[in-house]
Amino acid sequence: MSPVIESVARKRSERRIAVRLPLRVRGRDARGFSFEEETASENLCRSGVAFRTRFDVAIGSNLEIRIPMTGPVPRRGENDFETQCKVVHISEGPAAGERVVGVQFVGPRFQRMFRSESVY
Repeated sequence: MSPVIESVARKRSERRIAVRLPLRVRGRDARGFSFEEETASENLCRSGVAFRTRFDVAIGSNLEIRIPMTGPVPRRGENDFETQCKVVHISEGPAAGERVVGVQFVGPRFQRMFRSESVY
C-alpha cells in the first residue's frame, strides 16, 4: 500500500477529537532554520495532531511534538507525551500569517483520549 493511501486509510479509521491541548513544536522551517514554538492543538487522534503555527513548514518535514500531561487532575505516573512526526497537511489558518499544520506521528502514538470540546 502506498504511503498516501495508507495515510488516508488510517485517517478514516481513527476518530479525531477537537481538543485544545498545549503543544511545544520543534523543528526546521521550509528554509532550514530551527524553530521552537508554544501553540495548541486544533484536533487530535492516536496517530496525529493538527495545530496552528506562524512558521512556514514544508509537507514531508520532520518535527518534534511535546504535549505536557499536567493539568487540574494529572494521572498518576503519567509523563509528558513526546514524539517525532511528519507534516502531512498544511492549510491557511484563521489569522493572517497563520497556518494549520497536520502531522502524523512516526514515533510513539498518543494513548490518552479526551472528549471533544464540542460536547460541552
